[in-house]
Amino acid sequence: MILSTTHSFGSILTPNHSTRPHTPHLNAVSKLSQASLFSTSVTYKEKRLCECFDLYNELVPYGEAWSWQKSIVKEKKALIQRNQSCSDTLIILQHHPVYTLGTGSSEEYLNFEIIDAPYDVYRTERGGEVTYHGPGQLVMYPIINLRNHKMDLHWYLRALEEVVIRVLSSTFSIKASRLEGLTGVWVGDQKLAAIGIKVSQWIAYHGLALNVTTDLSSFQLIVPCGIRNRNVGSIKGILGEFSSPNPYGASDNNSTDDFQLIDITHNALVREFSEVFQLELALMPISML
Repeated sequence: MILSTTHSFGSILTPNHSTRPHTPHLNAVSKLSQASLFSTSVTYKEKRLCECFDLYNELVPYGEAWSWQKSIVKEKKALIQRNQSCSDTLIILQHHPVYTLGTGSSEEYLNFEIIDAPYDVYRTERGGEVTYHGPGQLVMYPIINLRNHKMDLHWYLRALEEVVIRVLSSTFSIKASRLEGLTGVWVGDQKLAAIGIKVSQWIAYHGLALNVTTDLSSFQLIVPCGIRNRNVGSIKGILGEFSSPNPYGASDNNSTDDFQLIDITHNALVREFSEVFQLELALMPISML
């Protein structure tokens, strides 16, 4: 059954909530300082404020997060209609296992019958084909007023890709790239980040999903993003190709390593998102969603 809902480091300011105690980050992850060829082509006098709802250590049901996005979009549209200032919002989280399809996605890319789907399946209004979300994958949902940046969808997609490319390069020394004609971020023939957006009245939502410690077996039940001749990868998998079995030099507890890798990647995503979009993130209480 396909489900649908009808509900509607730069720096993070004033952190006021936490989930689980954070494991201290280790310094063994190599750094690479590399100039980027990407330019936002937008001149900012100062960083704009962006509301940030940071649930990156929590598993959030897809339908709930989707409802949050649509509610925020509705509020922003109302502000614009009243000629009031409309800032940006960022939601960061992980999802319980789920498959999502874009508005025009084909069910031929599902390797199972809908009636026997292993997880919930949602058809959404974003672009793109089917993908999987689950634990170990960091999802960023920017609800962006493109009037504050650049009213250009191509620019916006490239900017989201740039966030991930910078994270992989500066934090993990992983050389990632774009592929001509395809949206997302790749390391060789492995896709590490999927991107799908919806833009309405120049308000963009949905966003990007980066595989960090994701169990990739769930991707085998679909043709990810409708691309048959390429693979899906994760940061953990890429690091494992070039490292000892324990790349952080920590304990032998794999779950601890996974927590650390999620923490490190989250901090890098926040930093690079803030830099690429020139935003100052203000942490908001989750109760406001």
